[in-house]
Amino acid sequence: MNGLRACLLSGGASRRMGTDKALLPHPAGGTWLEFSLAQLAALPLPITLVSHHRAHQALARPLRDGLGHPISVLEEPLPREGPLLALDRLMAHHPGQGLLLCPVDMPWLEVATLEALVGAAATPAAAGAPAAIHLAHDGRRLQPLLGVYPDDPGQRERLAAFTAAGGRRLQDWLAGEAVVPVALPPAGLRNANTPDDATGLWP
Repeated sequence: MNGLRACLLSGGASRRMGTDKALLPHPAGGTWLEFSLAQLAALPLPITLVSHHRAHQALARPLRDGLGHPISVLEEPLPREGPLLALDRLMAHHPGQGLLLCPVDMPWLEVATLEALVGAAATPAAAGAPAAIHLAHDGRRLQPLLGVYPDDPGQRERLAAFTAAGGRRLQDWLAGEAVVPVALPPAGLRNANTPDDATGLWP
């Protein structure tokens, strides 16, 4: 896991949920935000929280990452136009580090799933092969917000050029990159975007 940083995306407006998803109570204790940070902190990795919400930052600052250090906060400046732009800013902010990207709205996510994803991405690439992005796959589709984005200067440059030209769809940018799907247990990869998604979430 050397050179890898865990990054939690928590800057969304939660319009479909009708309330801030990150601050919803989690049955494991605390909020969805604190649960997600705790899952990431079980890995021996530094953590960056990406959010402009002051309430999120206030919850994260007393917490520690997987190395026992304070969790870093990257406050998103304007414009705030989705996860691709956040990824671009993370790559620029943490050059020389691969990024384990994770969204705050996967409240079923387990540490074992994160470990499996990181382990798959640690497999050495073939000589001369481009650095591949390893993305979670639930058996039906890719989950690009849960993935390992390697430290690759060429990839950073391509993403910066894509967003500078107005590109904002993560899937559109990924279409031009080397991507490796990583099959993971689908139950932990579910997103909760609406109140119906969260109904019956736990017994």
